[in-house]
Amino acid sequence: MIATGVIVEYNPFHNGHLHHIKESRQKTGADVVIAVMSGHFLQRGEPALLNKWARTEMALKNGVDLVIELPYPFATGYSQEFAHGGVALLEALNCKFISFGSEHGSIERFKATYNAFNAHSDELNKTIHESVKSGISYPQALNKAHQHLEQKYNLQLLDLSKPNNILGYHYFEEIQKQHAQIEAVTIQRIAAGYHEQIDVQKNIASATGIRKELFENKKIHAIEQFLPSKSYSILENTSKFVNWDDYYPYLRFTILRFTATQLQEYVDITEGIENLLIQAAKQCETFEQFMQKIKSKRFTWTRLQRMLTHILTGYTKEMKETIQSPSYIRVLGMTEQGQKYLKEQKKNIQLPVVNKVGKDFENLLMLDIRATDLYMLGSSQGQIGMDFRTPPIRIQKKADL
Repeated sequence: MIATGVIVEYNPFHNGHLHHIKESRQKTGADVVIAVMSGHFLQRGEPALLNKWARTEMALKNGVDLVIELPYPFATGYSQEFAHGGVALLEALNCKFISFGSEHGSIERFKATYNAFNAHSDELNKTIHESVKSGISYPQALNKAHQHLEQKYNLQLLDLSKPNNILGYHYFEEIQKQHAQIEAVTIQRIAAGYHEQIDVQKNIASATGIRKELFENKKIHAIEQFLPSKSYSILENTSKFVNWDDYYPYLRFTILRFTATQLQEYVDITEGIENLLIQAAKQCETFEQFMQKIKSKRFTWTRLQRMLTHILTGYTKEMKETIQSPSYIRVLGMTEQGQKYLKEQKKNIQLPVVNKVGKDFENLLMLDIRATDLYMLGSSQGQIGMDFRTPPIRIQKKADL
């Protein structure tokens, strides 16, 4: 069986994701599509709109055959860390292909950019380092370094100001770094940009635009045209959608009970930001006020949210040093086809497969369990301890694609 992997968040699963699954299956001739999906906290440092089991069900009902959880340190990490975890899991599952959406749509440009960066790595790293020191974010620094190489050596490289191109580049880079056997393919992103607001003249919108409509206008019917019917049905039956506002009281309490020195122990806390966090927590009644107080040119909104997520979940720098790569495959759900693939590959899968969480678990899995419990505190989508009580979702009928 040919397996094609995707690395996703599905926050929520919309028509653009459905297009990606259909095109990926057709382009690679896949018998099985495997999604490595973030759990309850995401790459931009925010809680997921829906819990991971609801998002798993969306995926399985819309063409995905097997959903695997991307462990917390990779799901909430920088683009390179996110890509590292996802590629490692798909390689361990013996996927033949990894398929990702991009603004460019041609894998050749990814190859050319990787080769150029590899050939001029010292110059690239120096430019990035100098740019970050000047106060701009890493993605901006990477794009600036890319433009420098493109102009100096008359190259045609990726536009690394585009978020999906950036992620796609890191997927391709990780395949090379890990000496993985997996082959990269890319699907052109269509109809809606990464951060665009919804457009009623289209049937595809970005997940960002969909979430904004839900939280600002609170009219779920306004997003119906942008979601497959099976996704919309799950959203419609969800009692509460989650965002940072639901966790700010817990975050504020956590920050105020620590000293500045203690806050320095958490991942991504640097450059004295801990003092500002304490000051802002004392003064600000809402998450929006808090973020406005602490944001700056040096600290982007996303970078700050990641810091806050790590404080909330208790993810320390000491913990991070012990985690290099995913060490298990946590199954969140599968179709009959997905189950068949796992059985077929049982002797070849390179990591232990976890279908049921027991009481003896390692540090990496402990982070996911803790993240789930803390997520449930701010939502009405479940109870504490759900990782122990929730078996993998099984969908008998294959999605009609």
